[in-house]
Amino acid sequence: MEFRQVTAFLAVAEELHFGRAAERLHIAQPALSQIIRALERDLDVELFERTTRRVRLTPAGEALLEPAAAIGTQVDGARRIARAAQQGLAGRVRIGFGGTSGYAILSRLAREVGQRHPGISLDLRPQMYCGEAAIALRDGEMDLAIVSPPAPASVDVHVIRQERVMLAVPSDHPMADREAVSMTELAGQPFISYAPSHGSQVREVMMRLADEAGFLPRIVQEAPDPYSLLALVGAQVGMSVVVAPSEHIRIDGVSYVRLDEGDDAFTLALGWRRNNPSEALVRVIDIVREVLPSAITT
Repeated sequence: MEFRQVTAFLAVAEELHFGRAAERLHIAQPALSQIIRALERDLDVELFERTTRRVRLTPAGEALLEPAAAIGTQVDGARRIARAAQQGLAGRVRIGFGGTSGYAILSRLAREVGQRHPGISLDLRPQMYCGEAAIALRDGEMDLAIVSPPAPASVDVHVIRQERVMLAVPSDHPMADREAVSMTELAGQPFISYAPSHGSQVREVMMRLADEAGFLPRIVQEAPDPYSLLALVGAQVGMSVVVAPSEHIRIDGVSYVRLDEGDDAFTLALGWRRNNPSEALVRVIDIVREVLPSAITT
């Protein structure tokens, strides 16, 4: 059964007149009659009783009417979805992100996209840090991701801000009541960090600041995500360098202290592959540029 046969059958069944049905379908009446006869041969049933005075459905035609109408509705819906996707009004956008900053940014973006384009689905992939995310964009595994420039040559970026880092320490640590500490004071302290394989910019910043302070951090444990990392700090396993937005996460036994060298630690941006053909992605990027304006000039 072909869809044009279903369309023809529905038109004749609703009009109960071959001439009017042909006009409705913008085809010649003999062509419509041929389509209906082909459908009847295909189904091995007679769908219409035809006389010179009237046309009416046979019992087989009555039985076919409901499933044929359902097929027509589904195809019409598929057409609308396809057109909406072509216009960027529907579709799926895969977004990779990690860290506390990522959650805050994606929360706002998801809310705006949901309000403006409810037909666009955001497939959020958490625990994907900047290094992993940049590679995923380059390889076409993600459509949009939080990255830290420089990005691969094929990836465009929208810079959001310069991120600041601070220190998370156990609340009973001698430094917990300090207003600020210098990285040079942290030599020999136990650190908790993300695994190097994640490509975390926070880990990279910690290693760089420690190197500039003249020591190698003593990393006693690694964590997969910000909440696990802070839980380990609260358990007095060690201290950790974290992004400034982490101070909004309240966990028992954790205090936050400003790090003297923590300002402008790294650049935070959203990136996408330049030749990505997704119209839904174009719509999302337009929203990104509007609601997450760049705070610095690139």
